[in-house]
Amino acid sequence: MQLYNKIMLYFWLALGVVSLLVVSYMCFSEGLNKWASYYVFSIVAFLMYFVKRWMMNRMEKHMAFLKEEQAKQSQNKKS
Repeated sequence: MQLYNKIMLYFWLALGVVSLLVVSYMCFSEGLNKWASYYVFSIVAFLMYFVKRWMMNRMEKHMAFLKEEQAKQSQNKKS
């Protein structure tokens, strides 16, 4: 599952960068009024990247907490 999360993290980052570049190029070549609304896709992709990264860090901290609690419980049972 960790490999999947890393792949999706970089997927959203790559999608955000590529869509930003493509939309910017199209804005300069065909006009801003026609392509400006497509910047929403870049913003959403970058938001997904940052939310995914935040959730991955949060899950790692939670898993460490659970492992620590399990170690405390097993130590208490031995005593």
